[in-house]
Amino acid sequence: MFRTAAAIVLMSLAATGWAQTPNPKVLIKTNQGDITVELDAAKAPKSVENFLAYVKAGQYDGTIFHRVIDNFMIQGGGYTTELVPKGGERAPIQNEATNGLSNLRGTIAMARTMDPHSATSQFFINVVDNKALDHVSTADGRTWGYTVFGKVTSGMEVVDKIKVMPTNRFSPEFTNLPRPYVVIEKATLVEEAAAKPAQ
Repeated sequence: MFRTAAAIVLMSLAATGWAQTPNPKVLIKTNQGDITVELDAAKAPKSVENFLAYVKAGQYDGTIFHRVIDNFMIQGGGYTTELVPKGGERAPIQNEATNGLSNLRGTIAMARTMDPHSATSQFFINVVDNKALDHVSTADGRTWGYTVFGKVTSGMEVVDKIKVMPTNRFSPEFTNLPRPYVVIEKATLVEEAAAKPAQ
């Protein structure tokens, strides 16, 4: 099922000219350094398609990592430096946490509310192994996890730098806000970034 869905996603992305491999890479340029993530379209096709659509639309440019917790994760992709939602959100996507990918250190996953199928633009990068965030099926029912859809392939030192930055409680909504702000200056497909001439 996942392979069929992934094939459809990749065909759609290839038609737009901005996904040439099964595992596209995205460069996340921040004011603290660069992070490159490799996405797993075979195991998380809907999440990858969603994330790449936001990248293509420039949704992440100018947003911040608004929730930073050492020994847990760094979360961003939804708010501007004015601490307001950027807007432009797509419809929520279906949870894919049953894909077998675990929330291990260095993986990127979709953030969501208590509703398991509520993920939109926000994502987080695990800074330790967070297997408690994985999907669990039991005889009594199902505990939906958080969908892992890729991993950091370079710039983990930047993630580690961000995770220990001083934070404060700005409001009930922003309880682990790093100061100074960690700004995502631009998120770009690696193929696109490589094709552009030097400035």
